[in-house]
Amino acid sequence: MTVIDIAEGDITTMRADAIVNAANSSLLGGGGVDGAIHRRGGPAILAACRQLRATTLPDGLAEGAAVATTAGSLAATWVIHTVGPRYSRHEDRTALLRSCYRSGLAVADDLGAATVAFPLISAGAFGWPTDDAVMQAVSSIRATRTNVGVVTLVAYDPAVAATMRRAVG
Repeated sequence: MTVIDIAEGDITTMRADAIVNAANSSLLGGGGVDGAIHRRGGPAILAACRQLRATTLPDGLAEGAAVATTAGSLAATWVIHTVGPRYSRHEDRTALLRSCYRSGLAVADDLGAATVAFPLISAGAFGWPTDDAVMQAVSSIRATRTNVGVVTLVAYDPAVAATMRRAVG
């Protein structure tokens, strides 16, 4: 059974086999977690993403899908990129958000990763309400069959970390 741990801090400093990037669909960097991972990980991550765009993902990465690259200068071995959906009050996009966690764990299994660190996908700039984003993350991870032993949910904000701790119980 997968253990869900909570960490407060900067995901780019986490020691895990894989760190999940809340990526821009272009895979070429962006703001928030995506920009931080690209900056801290260095040019090797961008080069790997450009290679994906030149070969298997010419149109970018779809929402809810996941793909792995090197982690460059990060403490992890791999970065698993996934594109979260923007929140909508008019359309239920929950399945896409949950797919980010399932797809990320499936890629981690393919890599043989035993430890994975996830940010809170689609929260922040993508507007997903924090409480629901946390509930979707925790329930998705718990419902996914995986060989990953420890999933760490990483929150930069102390209040979000507290919400995560309550959800994990």
